[in-house]
This record gives sequence, C-alpha cells and structure tokens, in this order.
Amino acid sequence: MGRVLLRLLAGFLLLVVGLVCVLLFNTMRYTPEPVADTGTPYDLNADIEQATRDLSAAVKFRTVSTDLEHPDFAAFLTFLEETYPLVHSTMSREVLARQTPLYMWKGSDESLAPILLAGHYDVVPIAPGSHDLWEHEPFAGVIDEEFVWGRGTLDDKGAVIAMLTAAEKMIADGFTPKRTVYFSFGGDEEVGGLGAMAVAVHFNKLGIELDWMLDEGSFVLDRVIPGLDQPVASINLSEKGYVTLELVAKSTGGHSSMPPRVTAVGRISKAVARLQDTPVPGGLSGLSEEFFDSLGRHFSFGQRVVFANRWLFKPLLESILASSPTTDAMLRTTTAPTMLTGSSKENVLAAEASAKINFRIHPRDTVADIVEHVRKTIDDPEIEIRYDESLANPASPVSSSTAAGYGDIKTSILDAFGPLATVPGLTIAATDARHYGKAAKNAYRINPFKIEGSDLARFHGTNERLSIENLETGINFFGALLQKQ
Repeated sequence: MGRVLLRLLAGFLLLVVGLVCVLLFNTMRYTPEPVADTGTPYDLNADIEQATRDLSAAVKFRTVSTDLEHPDFAAFLTFLEETYPLVHSTMSREVLARQTPLYMWKGSDESLAPILLAGHYDVVPIAPGSHDLWEHEPFAGVIDEEFVWGRGTLDDKGAVIAMLTAAEKMIADGFTPKRTVYFSFGGDEEVGGLGAMAVAVHFNKLGIELDWMLDEGSFVLDRVIPGLDQPVASINLSEKGYVTLELVAKSTGGHSSMPPRVTAVGRISKAVARLQDTPVPGGLSGLSEEFFDSLGRHFSFGQRVVFANRWLFKPLLESILASSPTTDAMLRTTTAPTMLTGSSKENVLAAEASAKINFRIHPRDTVADIVEHVRKTIDDPEIEIRYDESLANPASPVSSSTAAGYGDIKTSILDAFGPLATVPGLTIAATDARHYGKAAKNAYRINPFKIEGSDLARFHGTNERLSIENLETGINFFGALLQKQ
C-alpha cells in the first residue's frame, strides 16, 4: 500500500513539474516583437514656436458643436488658408457638408491607391457650472512654458494643426508624395459626423477606394494601463457600435394608496436590474484577444505567465479583466442604463414607465444580437422594446494589423517617439473613422500624442491642454508618415 501511494505521489509530482515546465516555456517564448533603437527620433525641423502660436490661435475660434451656424466655423477655414499658404496653393480643396474641408495632395504615381489623414475642429461645449474650474479661459489659447491650454487642444485641433504644419514644411522642402494624400477635417464630429459621411459619399461617387485612412481614436498611453510602466501606442482597428434601447411598461395607473402587486415602475426596475446582473457575453476572442495578446507581452514575467498560458488561465484572466470598467469595455458590448421615467407625482401610479439603456456594441455583436439579448434577459413579454433604427450604428469592420498602412503608422510612431510598445486596439467611443472607413480598405485610429492617466478627465472636461512637446512629436509623426507615402 505504501509503495502505491509513493508511486501516485511521484506521478503527481511529475505532472506538476511537467506543468510548471510547460508554463515557463510558454512564458519565456511570449515576448514582444523586438524593436530596434534607431537612436535620435525623426525630426522634421518644423518651426515649433510658430506651430504653438498657430494652435493657440486655433483654440480661440469658438467652433462649438452645439452651434454649427456660428460664424467661427467659416472663419476657422479662412484661418487655415492664411496660416498654411503652401498647403492651399499646392493642394486642391473643396468644402463639403458641415464646413468640412477635403484637401487633395496629388501624388506622383497614379497607380498607387490614395490614403486619407483625418481630424476634426469642432469641439464640445463647456459644461454648465464648470467654467470657474478652468485654470485659464477655455477659449483663450493660453501658452505657458509647457502647454497650450483650451478647448480642442487634445480633441482634436492639436492633430489638425500637427498635420498641416507637417505638410506645409514638407512642401517648403520640395517634397511630393508618391501616392495621393487626402486630408479631411470634420466640422461636426461631436454631433454625428455628417461632414465625414459626405466625404465618404463623395469618394464612393467618384469610385475612389482609399488604401487606408487614419483618424483619432487612441493615444500613446503612458502609465494609463495598470501594471504597465512603459508607454503603449494603441493603434485601433475598429470602433464600437452604438444603440439605445427603450424599455416601456404600461399599467392602469391610479392612486398610490391601492397599488397592484407589480407596478409599471416595478416592472421596469426589475428589467433594468436583470440587465445589469446579466452582461452581454464577451471574452477573449477576435479583436479583444488580439489586443490583450499583444499587450500582455509587455508585462512582468509573473503577469505574462497568465497571458502566455490562456489555455489554462483564460477563465481567470477574463474574470480579472472584467472586474475593471476600462478593460471590461474591451471584452464585450457594454450595458449602461442612463434614463428612467415614471409618474410625475409621488402619490400617483405611473400609467407608463420607461428606461433607456445605452449599449456600445463590440465588433462580435450586431444590433439584432443586442435586442435579442435584452428580450431574453428581461424575460417579460409585457415590456415593449423600442429603438430608433436611424440612430443605431453597428460596430465598424475590423481592419488588418498586417496591412502596409498599419505598418506605416506603427513605424512612424516609433520614428517619432523612439522604442515603445505598439498594439492593435479597439476604440470604445465613436469617431468620424466609422464614416470614412466606408470608402477605405482599412481604417485606423490614433492621435500621436502621449497622455497620462490624469489627462483622461480633460477630454470633454475641464482644463483641456496639449503639451508643446506633444505638439512637436505629433508634427514629427505626421512628417515621418508622409515620407513613407
């Protein structure tokens, strides 16, 4: 009997040792792609002091998306003409819907498919009651030793100024791209992007298919991802879709002194609770797996054990990632109850109660999938599910991370910033790229600016700013990218 136990124990220990060897072997092979340090980052030698003044001036135009008829929209386009004369004398320009200019920089080789670089110059309004929280007037374009301050510096006038500064300098230096390069600057991105839609329709009518296009959608993230000390450039391949479902329950109403067992409000409340308790299925597959597989290679050895051995630890890893709203949003379609209605008086039963639930749709799901998920989850035929089909957007197609365009963007990031981690990612909000992408083989999303965790609240928030160093790096990125075309 003792010998049998010893053999069983020896066999168990052998299995454990074998498992440990497999885990260690997989982890040792699970490393990022080597990135050569080319020394000094690429420098276009643009006039950064002038670019800083140009961004400051751009901020002063009140191109607020809630007032698209404001004269500053047209004035901003005139400002671009005056500030970048070589761009406007070299490129053709037409202004499409919502004051959206489309520039064409004709290439020397017409056999090459064109590309598009995009940004937007409309901005969100200052939140009511927040004005006094700004360190500087939000539309003053204040410049200090480190930053340009003001609404739109990060989102997205900084990118517009960086692109045009790079193009102006390269034209002055005698550069002409081999392939035709288009530039489009949306005038209404923050309120739906009809301008970008018009550009895509324009290309489609002309029979022009872009090889690829680049818009905002992510940044170089510096210590934003927990547990990762090095900067990560997330070059996003897709963006989530969007649909808001309204749940409606009806009742006879009446006085609150004689309520039925289930009121309209109670029925809706139960449905909302079920949806929150039953998230849309998700996990590490498709683009989500591609993102975390690339990202996981840059963590410490101990953390890489889990990422490198997903065959064993996948349920644990998904559970860990799902515990944080930031990483959970990368795994699945998110469920966000945002609005509730009921009775207009506290002692009157609601004849109708409703809830609005906003879903940001993962590329693996469709709008129909989400409607069906809600129907099954609430399991209540007395609740009507409504939504406006014209406002529902599917997730955008997933672009290739092996295509030449992705490679050009990736190497240009490295040219401008030096060695850092690059990963293919997913934009969890909406950008104009979802429209431009309808005229392109591949649509990519990243702004070439480095941001920290503290910067996240500045987007659509208070004290928006862009560092002068970031502006310079962004100009160099676009210079390096255009040199490759």
